[in-house]
Amino acid sequence: MTKFDYTIKDPIGIHARPAGNLAKLAKSFADAVVTLTKGDMTVKASQLMKVMSMGIKCGDQITVGVEGGDEAGVADAVRKFFEENL
Repeated sequence: MTKFDYTIKDPIGIHARPAGNLAKLAKSFADAVVTLTKGDMTVKASQLMKVMSMGIKCGDQITVGVEGGDEAGVADAVRKFFEENL
């Protein structure tokens, strides 16, 4: 499993539009599972409503995990998404 930490910079946090785009991106990786962890809660990034239920706000630190095929490539793509959108 490949992991990285990210601190949310978007003033609104993870809201509907970026959460939907993140879920779409996570679903596009057929061989890998992307997870988000905040505190003791971990959800699959491909599950939009579960991501929204985490209540991730600006300044929150999350851990992104990638497990499966091409972990490094998927992690790089997800990190780029976070840097450009959140």
